Amino acid sequence: GLVVEDQPALTRWLGTTLEEAFPGIAVETSRTLAEARAAIETLSPEIALIDLGLPDGDGIDLIREITARHPGCHCVVATIYADDQHLFPALRAGAGGYLLKDQPRERTIHSLRGIAAGEPPLSASIARRLLRVFGSDGSARAANHAARLTPRERETLTLLAKGFKIADVAQTLGVTHNT
Repeated sequence: GLVVEDQPALTRWLGTTLEEAFPGIAVETSRTLAEARAAIETLSPEIALIDLGLPDGDGIDLIREITARHPGCHCVVATIYADDQHLFPALRAGAGGYLLKDQPRERTIHSLRGIAAGEPPLSASIARRLLRVFGSDGSARAANHAARLTPRERETLTLLAKGFKIADVAQTLGVTHNT
């Protein structure tokens, strides 16, 4: 596993959480975008926990690079940002999950373990936000965000927000699990 986080205390917290979620996993850490780019040259992580606000760049760029280089890697955003301006670009870049750092460790571990069952790791507040944005409330805000997504992206996110497993979404949409 790979943890990309610039704050040492959070790096330790995320690393320990990853180890508790997946006993026996080898965890590598990177504090910058440059370090993470160097790491993925030699590592082939199965999971990467990525902070969005790195000192030398945006974690969203790293998500794109990891998903292109290692399509089997589960890229999970670990951030303090719960707003749409961070959420949707991260999902578009290929993030398979979005966790907020302020949730309890046990909840984070549970979310991460869901990966093995094909469940997208989403903080509860993020799942609620997705449901609001793609729900039928007809608000201008929802329409504004929905207009920026393709119909296929809207359909995919709606299914994920409703709790469908990734494999089920892929089958429903007629695409592979990695797509």
